[in-house]
Amino acid sequence: MNSLKILQKSVFILAFAAAFTACKSNNDSDEKEANTEESAEMGLKDYYKDYFPMGVAVAPNSIEGESAELIKTEYNSITPENVMKMGPIHPEKDKFYWNDADALAEFARENNIKMRGHALVWHQQTGGWIFENKNGDQVNKEELLKRMKNHIDSVVPRYSDIIYAWDVVNEAVADDSTKVYRESEWLEIAGKDYLLKAFEYAREADPKAKLFYNDYNAIIPEKRDRIIELLKFLQENDAPIDGVGIQGHWSIYGPSEEELRKALDLYSELGLEIQITELDVSLYPWEKERRELKKGESDEFTPELEQKQIEAYDMFFRVFRDYKDVITGVTFWNISDKYSWLDTYPVEARKNYPLLFDENFERKKAYEKVVEFETQPETKTP
Repeated sequence: MNSLKILQKSVFILAFAAAFTACKSNNDSDEKEANTEESAEMGLKDYYKDYFPMGVAVAPNSIEGESAELIKTEYNSITPENVMKMGPIHPEKDKFYWNDADALAEFARENNIKMRGHALVWHQQTGGWIFENKNGDQVNKEELLKRMKNHIDSVVPRYSDIIYAWDVVNEAVADDSTKVYRESEWLEIAGKDYLLKAFEYAREADPKAKLFYNDYNAIIPEKRDRIIELLKFLQENDAPIDGVGIQGHWSIYGPSEEELRKALDLYSELGLEIQITELDVSLYPWEKERRELKKGESDEFTPELEQKQIEAYDMFFRVFRDYKDVITGVTFWNISDKYSWLDTYPVEARKNYPLLFDENFERKKAYEKVVEFETQPETKTP
């Protein structure tokens, strides 16, 4: 009898243990599935909601189909890659082409997405009319500034309800390390006053918009210091500048963490907001001049290159998070590896893979590293 009771008790205990284990296993499975679903629904904008807006550069064809859905899932800010530059939007003195820019603005409105304006004054894509009179001769300073003001007064108010920040002046620092200011027709005709007037006119056109100076190679010490000289010139002459845009066309070869942190410290000491405005991480070393693909030059995205890109993105965003009190936005330059401006620059027909999404709009391993953080960091205050 005692043996029977012991046997019955053992069977009960085993049954209870099995039921408990099965229940726990189901709960673990459900929890894992829920976490996976939650991760799939979250985008970059959600992971970084306590840090800064996450943006992307777009073209008119970006706001259709699969790319449009990715934008809505991942980002809460967009920048027109080309259509708001002077040449495309203002191709002739008395002619504007609004369709493409209007379409991007409407997409942003409909989806409650912030928008950055890019770019009001640049030495490229100007539409040559702005520097020439009807006889083909160069205009004088007074006429050039009048035309600049007309351009800004026409474009900026049109989008004042949706654009929260403008790249007012783009790339005005020289590539020549012996000079500060880029030799351009703007500088030749109007001197440094064109810089001051651009910000003055932009502030008058939309007093609420944040106004930025934007440039590349802004982390490299020798150019960084010349950009700072330009920024100080603007501040000392009371230009209404709010921030500096660091383009962020970087690579797996640099900048280093030390260089990045030093530059962020120096820019923030000026009391300016900082935005990373055109981020991509190339697989190739930096080159300025265009060239043809060399014989035997590979553009394969190897596992070794992929790992280096993962590590670069991990470091960049770890630093960005540390500086969340001065960085007020991060924008990627293009949506996915399906298309990048780096596919044709500086080397024609050399494929690049610089973004967080692959050619099929799927998240790359680098994406997972960028969103792999849990705690609030220490922050740097200017």
